[in-house]
This record gives sequence, C-alpha cells and structure tokens, in this order.
Amino acid sequence: MDSFNEMWQLVYKQLQQNTSEAIFNVWFSELEPVSFDGNCATLLTTADFKRRIIVQKFYDTISDAFESVLGFKVDIEIVAPNEGETAEDKPVIRDSAPTKRDDGKRASNYFENTFDTFVVGSSNKFAHAAAQAVAANPGKAYNPLFIYGNSGLGKTHLLNAICHEILRNNPDIKIVLTDGESFTNEFIAALAKQTTAAFQNKYRSADVLLMDDVQFIANKERTQEEFFHTFNALTQDGKQIVLSSDRPPKDMALLEDRLRTRFEWGLLADVQPPDLETRMVIVKRKADALNFDITDDVVEYIAEKLKSNIRQLESAVKKMQAYVTIQGAHINTATAQQAIKDILSDNKPIPVVVDKIISEVARTYGANPDDLRSKKKDAQTSKLRQIAMYIVREVTGLSSKAIGAEFGGRHYSTVLYALEEIKAEIEKDSVLRTTVNDIIKNVQED
Repeated sequence: MDSFNEMWQLVYKQLQQNTSEAIFNVWFSELEPVSFDGNCATLLTTADFKRRIIVQKFYDTISDAFESVLGFKVDIEIVAPNEGETAEDKPVIRDSAPTKRDDGKRASNYFENTFDTFVVGSSNKFAHAAAQAVAANPGKAYNPLFIYGNSGLGKTHLLNAICHEILRNNPDIKIVLTDGESFTNEFIAALAKQTTAAFQNKYRSADVLLMDDVQFIANKERTQEEFFHTFNALTQDGKQIVLSSDRPPKDMALLEDRLRTRFEWGLLADVQPPDLETRMVIVKRKADALNFDITDDVVEYIAEKLKSNIRQLESAVKKMQAYVTIQGAHINTATAQQAIKDILSDNKPIPVVVDKIISEVARTYGANPDDLRSKKKDAQTSKLRQIAMYIVREVTGLSSKAIGAEFGGRHYSTVLYALEEIKAEIEKDSVLRTTVNDIIKNVQED
C-alpha cells in the first residue's frame, strides 16, 4: 500500500462490515488516520469523551481490523483534540492500549448499558423514569438527579444509559462521565502539577456532568470544596448534573452541609433490590444475550437464591454457561447450584460477608484481621490481603473498585493484580487451592 490513508480505507471497510450500523456510526465513522510507523497506528477522533470510550471498549475491534488488513498486529493509539481545539488542531489527549480491565468499571460495559437493556421492575421504576426524563431534556427536568442504592443494583447502568440517550439525540453535546475516586485523583494531580485551571475547565465547561459513587468525596475537604464550586458553576449555567451513591445525602456523615443541601435540590431516586419476577427477567435476559438456552426452572432457581445483587445474577448465568460449554454439564438446577456456590446467596449483607471472609482468612493463617485492611505492606500481610480479596470476589461478585474500598480504599488496579496473582497461584499450588476452598465453605456455612 502506498499510504496510510489507503490502508485506513481498507481498515475502515473492515470496521463497517464487522460492527453494527449503530456502533459504526457513533464510534468509528469520524475516525481519521494520523500516522503509522510500521508498529503503531495513530487515529484521531472528534472528542475526548469518544476517545476514552473507544480505547476502553473498542480497542480490540480496531486492532483486529488492522490485523485483518496487514496480516500482523500493530499497536493502536487514539487521540483527540485538546479542550477548546477543533479536530483540525494538534491532538494532545492520548491513551495507549489498556493493559488491565476492571469488569466492574463503568466503561467496560458502557455500550451495553442502555435504557433498552435495563430491566425495569417495582424496585427501580421510579429511578428509571427519572433517568429517562433527564436524558430526554437535560438541564430542564430534575437537576441534580441523585440516584442511590446498594452496590450491584443498576445505578451505574442508569448513568451510562443517560449518556447514551443524550449522545444519541445530540452527538455534539459535551458529556463528562466520571466517579468520585477519579475526580479526586484528577484534582490531586492537578494541584501537584499546577494545572487546576485546565481541570476546572474540563468539568465546568461540561453540558452534562455525571458522577458515579459521589460518596467517595465525602471525607475529602479540598475535593469537596472544588466540587462545590463546580456544582455551582454548572447549575448556574443550566447544565445537567447526575450523581449516584450507595446512600442518600442525609446519611453521608462526612459530607459538608452546603453540598448535602445541593444534592437534595433536585430529585432523589432510590434503587432497591429487585423482586423475584424482576430477578427472573434479568436472568433470562442475560442468558439470551449469551445465546444460552436456559430452562424456566433453572431461571427461577437462580432468581430465588440470589436476591440482592443484579451483578451476581448475571455472574451466575455466565458461570453456568461455562460449566455447560467447557465441562459438558447439563442445564439443570444441579449445575445452577454448582455455578452459584461461590456467590453470595440468601439475605446476608455484603459488608457482613466481607468481614466474615477477612476474619476467616486471618483465623486460618493466624493473623490479625485488622492488618488485612490496614496499610501494612510486609510480605505475609500483603499475601493474606490478596487471598482475602480473591475470596471476596469469588463469594460476593463485587467489582474490583468495591473490593478496594473494603480494603482501606485501595485502587482497583491493586485489586486486579491481587486477583490475577492468586488465580495463577491456585492453578499451580494444590495446597493453596484447598485452603481457599475450605475458607469459602466456612464462610458460606450458617
């Protein structure tokens, strides 16, 4: 091929042929070739919002298209214009390929989390209706919209769905989707690098700001002050704010009163655990999405056993499919029981189960349970902490981010590393495998 442009035309056709029309039009149609050095292809998209989603969700799709055309893999770099620049200006916002992915992160399931894929029941219909109203008329309906409820009930799904609907109606609108931890970390970095003006411009120039897990900022004085001014700037300009949390504002003991009152300005919408009928619909829909033909009695069995967390329901279906596909197991309640044995059942609150896991790990190895949540970094404590993190993930299905919060606020990447380390060791070390299984059994005994 004589030029990168010619190569790109072939890759472009591959993307067009191998993705749905909706995905192609939203994410790939505006990509432009920038450079190719034989090892790395650089592509330009129109906005940082799109760049982040393309890198996090569609990197492999683009990589596969290049490999199909060239016959070998190349690295992909997606760039976007800097704030205030047009696509013709020099792109300065860059991301390389993600090396690790947290399947609990909002971006990992971004494209699937639409209103169409959200299962509505009595437990969430109010929050769902409010989210739809905001998406249809941002800045005009409920501002702010504050969605709260326990982990795994669909709050992040609703935030992503709002993004999708707004972007579908107005592709040029500026949306910033973040979470309390990311906002805090960005602010700290901006202070260190003396780039607070750029940080403030990013958030205060948004047309729509959505922040997941806003409770993370509750005990951080400087971050709360910064978000207070961001909140004021956006609402004064009639811009939409959507927040989610694991509790209502009144229950955030360490949240400043001036923020608490602002969070309560608009509409508070809670999300409760789904009822049996809704859980059955969730199980059935997940099975359909996986092209997994699951019988009604199995659907009901899973829905009866897993009562408080949508993520666990979906995980059970995926595990059962793996047993059927890989091990040739039958599609029956016995296999379903096997699939959910390591997932929290009954009505035990997740924090109670996490405490029990940490205590059991510490008891098994003769350690202090408090050390596993502490900042201690000696080899023994670090290893036991990794084992406890692994078991928490296996038993509860919590996201890596949520697990990190249970272990002293550790970053999700630390949890990911722990999960990978223990998983690899279990495959090689039969003693560790037996010990972990025994701990899981002890935790699940009444």
